[in-house]
Amino acid sequence: MAGRMLPILARWGMGVLFIYMGLSKALHPVEFLKLVRQYNVLDHYLLLNLTAAVLPWLEVFCGVLLILGIAVRGVAVMLVLMLVPFTILVFLRALDIQEASKLAFCAIKFDCGCGAGEVFICRKLAENILLMALSIGLIFWHKDRFCLRHTILPARASA
Repeated sequence: MAGRMLPILARWGMGVLFIYMGLSKALHPVEFLKLVRQYNVLDHYLLLNLTAAVLPWLEVFCGVLLILGIAVRGVAVMLVLMLVPFTILVFLRALDIQEASKLAFCAIKFDCGCGAGEVFICRKLAENILLMALSIGLIFWHKDRFCLRHTILPARASA
């Protein structure tokens, strides 16, 4: 029973989390833009503004789709494609802060722009790894319970 409920709980939990995180960024776009700028990855102001304007709503959209069970595999792939570079960027920024402050790595705390305010870096990295694992699980789990449409393309009939 628990194994059958895991994909549903993962979908709903991640959906709520991404809606919350996305809205917390979307409702405070200037603060989010400042946090994106701190990573020094995007130099052009148009790219910075586009990222700060679109990314939060993409997260909200993905969260809604997960809760509704629409295109679950596609959304899960999108989340992995977002989480991997975000996690790498957060890790690299934490290394820079560690080098400058000489603090122990897990003692580093900063606002990574994820929508949760200041967080301890080891906790954030563990959270992102868990979210990546759940997203990968959603790609391969074939549970359509409580889904409106699990995949976009119809299943192929076997010959």
